[in-house]
Amino acid sequence: MTWFTTKRLGVAALTCVLGAAQSVSADGYPREIEHALGTTVLEAAPERVATVAWANHEVPLALGVVPVGFAAANFGDEDGDGLLPWVQARLEELGEPAPVLYDEGDGIDFEAVAASRPDVILAAYSGLSAADYATLSQIAPVVAYPESPWATDWRDMIRLNSAGMGKEEEGHALIEQLEARIAETASAHPELAGKRAMFVTHLDPTNLGRLSFYTDNDARVRFFHDLGLVSPQVVVDNSGEGQFAGQISAELIDALKDVDIVVTYGGQALIGALQAHPLLSRLPVVENGAIVMLDDSALGTAANPTPMSLSWVLDDYANLLADAARKSE
Repeated sequence: MTWFTTKRLGVAALTCVLGAAQSVSADGYPREIEHALGTTVLEAAPERVATVAWANHEVPLALGVVPVGFAAANFGDEDGDGLLPWVQARLEELGEPAPVLYDEGDGIDFEAVAASRPDVILAAYSGLSAADYATLSQIAPVVAYPESPWATDWRDMIRLNSAGMGKEEEGHALIEQLEARIAETASAHPELAGKRAMFVTHLDPTNLGRLSFYTDNDARVRFFHDLGLVSPQVVVDNSGEGQFAGQISAELIDALKDVDIVVTYGGQALIGALQAHPLLSRLPVVENGAIVMLDDSALGTAANPTPMSLSWVLDDYANLLADAARKSE
């Protein structure tokens, strides 16, 4: 049974990701987890969990397990300690210090991972190459992404990483808790329902000739949908299989007239540039000021939701989106 099959069948089936030829002990081991880079065999429940790449450590932390090592934050870390605020808060709640933080500025630090002596390495949200996977697999069994590099959403990150820890049921419960929290927030902001939102990647105020944006396949846009927002037609048209971003020329302004809300990274200089642009200034979303500006702070980072940033950012982000939605009415 593969990971892709168990994702459809649910958590009960996920405990059965085992080859038919294997014998299974009373505690469910050994077990196999299939992913895009191969099949990972776990001979026993791991005690020492390490994670690499962005945010994978949030799954064990959310489930009460402090990894023996994980990647230092390299974006949105305002105090430079390598920990995003929701991670620091969770460590304090657990009464534990930060473990080894891997410096991944130049890629995976294989030596540091090996030195932490893990029993399993979680990387469900990552860009691991086949070579990276092979090298890490010499250290410990590795749980990689289910389909494509950097394409795993927070739900599948929880499902796959919790499976790698032998904590499938706890992972399922965490997903349900987060979904309930999102639904509660969406219900508290009915002005978001049905509004067409577009997440534009970083814009250069000096060059607004083309706009790049995330598609329905990106986690940022899926977060919109969780909150009741929908995608404008230009985003839908660019959301083919495996397509995570699109582009449109500013000259094709008519294709952007149905956009109610724009979220992007920038500041007042960008607002001024949009308002002064001969074409983009005529867009209803610009005329209404229905633009949410993010920066490289923790809030801007959390707009790309992860298992623990969701709860931390949800209220503030929903309020920003709701303010923009009211301007578009």
